[in-house]
Amino acid sequence: MSSEKRHAWLEAATHALRDRFAAAGFTVPDAVRVSIGIPKGSHGRTKTIGQCWGAEASSDKHYEVFISPELSSSVRILGVLAHELAHATVGTAAGHKGPFKRCAEAIGLAGPMTSTTETAAFTTWADVLVDASLGPYPAGSLDLGSRKKQTTRLLKCECEECGYTVRITRKWLESVGAPLCPADEIPMCTAS
Repeated sequence: MSSEKRHAWLEAATHALRDRFAAAGFTVPDAVRVSIGIPKGSHGRTKTIGQCWGAEASSDKHYEVFISPELSSSVRILGVLAHELAHATVGTAAGHKGPFKRCAEAIGLAGPMTSTTETAAFTTWADVLVDASLGPYPAGSLDLGSRKKQTTRLLKCECEECGYTVRITRKWLESVGAPLCPADEIPMCTAS
């Protein structure tokens, strides 16, 4: 599937969610952009599947919403998108506290607020939306754990005379020897 179809699906989903927010008494700001992207924090101990950056972080003052490419379930993506749009609606400074919680619950999300899930009512609404207009999410999921981890580490060799540094593999250092300093033509014998 093309990235244009995926983006069009996200835009249509955002439009439908704007109506859901409005029905609950909340207004999603006009200046919101949605994208598929790896949210900051996805590589650490937490598994971030969505993120909303405040308008103050954007040079043109838009909220920037990212949905993880690990997701492929239409209903789950709608739920994560709703969670991130709730952040944009109440402002990212609210975190997951009072205003955010009121908004999230009003549109059909359940706690804990840091990792909301879709209520039965939200899931029913989302299923109807997908069947009636959006269609299934037009992309597969990305396995972020499938990247091969780098197993080599370059060593830093430094000339004791002038401080010139170069990086080299341990294998090269052991099989060929230390590189020569271009200024002094002496082996650079300190490696770390």
